[in-house]
Amino acid sequence: MVVPELKAWRAARPHVVRVARSVRPQLVRAVEAVKPPLVRAAGAVKPLVTRPSTAQFTAGSATLGLVVAATVVTAAGPWDSTGQRTAERDWAASQGRAGGTDHGHVSGTSGKAPAPAPSAASVLSGLGGSVGAGPSPTEKALADVLGPLLDNAALGTERTAAVVDLATGKRLYGKGADDGLTPASTTKIATAVAALTAAGADHRIATRTVLEPGAPDKQEVVLVGGGDPTLTARKDAEGNASLRTLADKTARALKDRKTDEVTLSYDTSLYEGPDVHPIGLDNTNVARVTALMADEGRLDDTSSGTAKRTEEPAADAAKKFAGLLKDRGIKTADPVPAKATDRAKALATVKSPPLSALVERMLTNSDNDIAEALARQTAVAAGEPASFKGGGTAIRKQLKKLGLPLKGAEFADGSGLDRADKLTADLLTALLAKAADPAHPELRAALTGLPVAGFTGTLSTRYAGQPGTGLVRAKTGTLTGVHTLAGTVVDTDGHLLAFAFLTASDPPTEPTATQKGLDALASTLATCGCN
Repeated sequence: MVVPELKAWRAARPHVVRVARSVRPQLVRAVEAVKPPLVRAAGAVKPLVTRPSTAQFTAGSATLGLVVAATVVTAAGPWDSTGQRTAERDWAASQGRAGGTDHGHVSGTSGKAPAPAPSAASVLSGLGGSVGAGPSPTEKALADVLGPLLDNAALGTERTAAVVDLATGKRLYGKGADDGLTPASTTKIATAVAALTAAGADHRIATRTVLEPGAPDKQEVVLVGGGDPTLTARKDAEGNASLRTLADKTARALKDRKTDEVTLSYDTSLYEGPDVHPIGLDNTNVARVTALMADEGRLDDTSSGTAKRTEEPAADAAKKFAGLLKDRGIKTADPVPAKATDRAKALATVKSPPLSALVERMLTNSDNDIAEALARQTAVAAGEPASFKGGGTAIRKQLKKLGLPLKGAEFADGSGLDRADKLTADLLTALLAKAADPAHPELRAALTGLPVAGFTGTLSTRYAGQPGTGLVRAKTGTLTGVHTLAGTVVDTDGHLLAFAFLTASDPPTEPTATQKGLDALASTLATCGCN
């Protein structure tokens, strides 16, 4: 079955070409070093050209070309807020990193530079044999290698696990796989699948301006928020919807109407209920969840990780828009909240990147603002109230539609910051299996957005010296006393496996030790040859 190429990739192609050129010198030595393994891998993969199996097709999609060293950096990471691939940014001269929600540091912003990327040899170590030719790992063999690692005291007092063969969907291993635990940010996998199911991978979120009917001397323009968390007021939008572009279009439309003075209002009525996450405003992990914001309400120039946020993101975005209109010759007073009427006439519109790109960015950088926005977009598409509660209801409704195992699952938010969230290892692996199913190409971004061990996002500084480097793609999850990891891994026989490991502890464990324990579990799947 041929999966159609998403519009997001067609838009990304010029950037990927630029990335390939920029990283070519750094990869020459790595490619030379792994020529013999590449020759063996090429011979093993040759049969796939004419007749790929489900597992082989999925492995190629999920690992994004990791078998070829020259494409590792270009394909590993999704779009970030600057419109570049994460890997391209990491290879740029301004290498840096910034922390996400209790995930350590994420490369690509400011601060200390990340460690050098691991060699291609580590990436290719598991691909020297015949891809997917051997039998699947057995339950007993997996139990023999995973059991002792799951007994590691560093994982805390509770732990659950599941491993699934993505070729067959069969669960190969389970330990408390049906027990619901707090999933932290692995909740974002469920949010991703639900949003892609409800709204579609190509859906774009619109921010618009409308002109309310009224007296000629009192024209009212309303800035209507559509829920795009990536809307930017910065000069260089780099692929995101631009408040400056919206101001350009709006000013031109008004001048065409011989209007150079208006009153300005802003409409956030798309969302309902409380806009403050249950964790409260006194944190740097998420802004108020509102249908109108610019640059996630950040008060600095970061685009991912933690940051101080404005207390009124909608009002601040509207004030910035008023200033942009003034710069373009349109006089206006300070904006006030209002709701656009059905009689209003359209002036201008800008749209976000496709939902697939937003999902990738959310998963790679563990972006809480995008996650909460996508939960509400799911609610809007599903006909539920666009609120925390409505978002949770909508996510469950979409996952039920896909036939996923929901026993023990609770959805309190879209980001996983709420400890009331509960997911099972069974559900997390089922979500990944559904995203890998060739019958659901619209869900592929739920896999391609997963961070690559040792290379991108919240895994960029993990797996140092471990065999899972480059072969593990996984979503991290961390709250105090909660550590989770769920994703995919290619084993030594070329099988693509989905895994989920959830742990919880009271009192809390030491975070670094727990994360290393989880990483060891995934690395073991990459190397055990458990058949």
